[in-house]
Amino acid sequence: MKQTFYSNGKLLITGEYLVLDGAKAFALPTKFGQNLIIEEIEGQIIHWKSIDSDGNIWFEDTIPFLSIVKKERFDYTKNIKNTLIEILHEAYLMNSDFITSSKGYTIRTELTFPKFWGLGTSSTLINNIAQWLEIDAFELLKRSFGGSGYDLACAQNNSPILYQLINEKPVVNTVNFKPDFLENIFFVYLNKKQNSKSAIASYYGKHGNVQTDLETINSFTKRVIEAVTLKEFALALQYHEIELSNILELTTVKEALFPDFDGVIKSLGAWGGDFVMCISKENPTDYFKAKGFETVIPYGEMIL
Repeated sequence: MKQTFYSNGKLLITGEYLVLDGAKAFALPTKFGQNLIIEEIEGQIIHWKSIDSDGNIWFEDTIPFLSIVKKERFDYTKNIKNTLIEILHEAYLMNSDFITSSKGYTIRTELTFPKFWGLGTSSTLINNIAQWLEIDAFELLKRSFGGSGYDLACAQNNSPILYQLINEKPVVNTVNFKPDFLENIFFVYLNKKQNSKSAIASYYGKHGNVQTDLETINSFTKRVIEAVTLKEFALALQYHEIELSNILELTTVKEALFPDFDGVIKSLGAWGGDFVMCISKENPTDYFKAKGFETVIPYGEMIL
């Protein structure tokens, strides 16, 4: 019997980094995501194949059940396999039935976005595995990759969300975000994927007065969500960007790459890579393509 599971990708609009310390974060599930397709076979193995959005195989290997049970590690050339075994081992500890009550599987993952876009290759995988095994996705994340979990909340919801960790537990509320100016919002890929783990480590190395920072960022998040006009929305994002620049001691992406852009540019998620959001009165595609950034996606084509 074939089973198929699907999870949404994500973009973090406000609260980046500070969401780890309890900030309220505004996040958007994307129209892009990942499928997990499972069929049973013989052999006490999992034959795993991961397909990118262009149909190319970016990972393929065979994992014996025993490797999952023992959390076997292979050499550095097998990093993806090691990571997958780690996730499956933690899943096994949470619900062993998929190992003890089965003969084997072929498992295929299918991204609907290029994996280097940073829309949640890992989070959609973890949420899909959790759906398959009927275990808690946030607990599986905590045991494997770590992180705030906002990306899992996006994977599970089909509308904008407000996400917060309270006493280390995720609190998710859907947000009715349908302003009149959605046609003025675009997402631009910066031609490189950012390493979230190293970015988070850098943030923790620059901790200041967290409580004051949380209150400030929360106030900007509230303004972003409640903005009625394009100007209100743009100003709230601009102030948020400046505040994070000061906290992280990093130059804003607009200052670094697009100082002559007529509009607002907001970093999303881990600063320095993946997508940015821009707010512009006119379609900015030609501007960004002239600077070598070919991937410019309107809000309506990116967000659920």
